[in-house]
Amino acid sequence: MSSKSFASTGDLGPKNVSFDELGRGLFAYTAEGDPNTGVIVGDDGCAVIDAQATPKMAQDVIARIREVTDKPIKYVILSHYHAVRVFGASAYAGATVITSDLTRGLIVERGEADKASEMGRFPRLFQGADSIPPGLTWPN
Repeated sequence: MSSKSFASTGDLGPKNVSFDELGRGLFAYTAEGDPNTGVIVGDDGCAVIDAQATPKMAQDVIARIREVTDKPIKYVILSHYHAVRVFGASAYAGATVITSDLTRGLIVERGEADKASEMGRFPRLFQGADSIPPGLTWPN
């Protein structure tokens, strides 16, 4: 049986990124089917939901947040273990990373294998992968 490459491996062109306010203090960072990031701007700070694939990509999210608020990013919430959602977490210096014990366990168990798989499937999303630090990407 021959293996076929994923169609997404040829998806190398830039995507149109948007940062839209969905409601008061609620924002969505989207890019034409790429992994999304949610942002909640509260009274004392911000929470980011899903960190992007690399710290380099997360920097664009941070820049968009800075366009609407100067409040500190206090929390990064990781919804699940997929590399395209978690490996950007280190860009949010000083933020507390929140995830379930199950998700944390899956990141530890499958994170590097998932990163290798997704880098092959989505090379465009992992530009700047050399900015991903080794090991877990949060304190604790």
